[in-house]
Amino acid sequence: MSNFQLLLILAGAVVLAAVIAYNAWDARRHAPRRPDAPPARADGDPPGDGLQRHEPILEFGDDEQPGAEAYAQGAGMGEAGAAPAPDAAGDAAQGGGAPAQPPAQPAAPVRGPLSVGERRMFVLDALIDAIAPLAADQPVSGEAALAAMPPTRRAGSKPFAIEGYNDALQQWETPQPGQRYRHLQAGVQLANRSGALNDIEFSEFVMKVQAFADAIAAAPDFPDMRAEVARARELDQFASDHDAQLSFVLRARQAAWSPGYVQQHAARLGFVPGSMPGRLVLPAGQGLPPLLSLSYDPQAAMSDEPEQTAVRDTTLSLDVAHVARAHEPFARLREVADALCRAMDGVLCDHSGVALPAMALDSIAADLQQLYDHLDARELAAGSPLARRLFS
Repeated sequence: MSNFQLLLILAGAVVLAAVIAYNAWDARRHAPRRPDAPPARADGDPPGDGLQRHEPILEFGDDEQPGAEAYAQGAGMGEAGAAPAPDAAGDAAQGGGAPAQPPAQPAAPVRGPLSVGERRMFVLDALIDAIAPLAADQPVSGEAALAAMPPTRRAGSKPFAIEGYNDALQQWETPQPGQRYRHLQAGVQLANRSGALNDIEFSEFVMKVQAFADAIAAAPDFPDMRAEVARARELDQFASDHDAQLSFVLRARQAAWSPGYVQQHAARLGFVPGSMPGRLVLPAGQGLPPLLSLSYDPQAAMSDEPEQTAVRDTTLSLDVAHVARAHEPFARLREVADALCRAMDGVLCDHSGVALPAMALDSIAADLQQLYDHLDARELAAGSPLARRLFS
């Protein structure tokens, strides 16, 4: 074999090795980024991945709905009138409203609105509920009231509740075993994100409460349907004009992310797994709705090989009415977005893929302050039990 042939073989081998190396490098460069390996642990340390663990939290209401198409919706915040999310809050969403406090005498309870402080411990509130007192012939036991309860606590898409007045505690409550109630009342929510209470829903409420009243030998005093439906429409209009669900996209600049990579970086900022695949939440406190949510393709989250699955964008969302103003959730959202973009080499965009400058975020922040003021003036402060019920 001549020297020339040897040189050709060597040159071919070098070119082949270069091609293989380039392909491997290019595949690695475009492969989804994986989470960092857990640090080595000393003997006796419990196994773990180096991330702080959090107990799961109970999320309030129907916060599993996806974010709106526009990055801001509501009064003074861009396009309004997004399709309302179905009300899936169920009976658990009734836990934070309030009824009217009855007088100390055994007379029928007064049905006027309560102060914010009084409202915290109750279910029904005349501010967002149509309330019907129930006059019983004699005190009703908690067991009898529970046995006569309708099988569902909904009239159409609206939740309703039945309460008894606990004389010992001087407050309204869901009927409890071992208690006796001289005063009872029933109420149906006037509006939620599925719309205003209509004639059919009010009639269904009347039928269910009448059946309950007949079972406990009580006489209900229903409010005028036309007046309550009109009040429901007015409340629904206010809610529609002041409903804001902010949604931003974090998009990868170059290499895509794996689900584990997203989860690891989000966990470092305090996010914990939500109730659905591909959803992480930032807790606001025990028993409160999440401060923020971070979501990505649920199919990627459920993939058999998640580390080989590419995630090119995630959605960072804030349901304004569900989080108290004192938590400064939008400022927290901006901090989280900035931290994730820097750590994951991403960019903050709207749903059209247009990068959002700081000026646009400053404008949204100013509009939010006006929105908070309007909700406060209506006694529906963001994050309050009534606001969470109304905007559910």
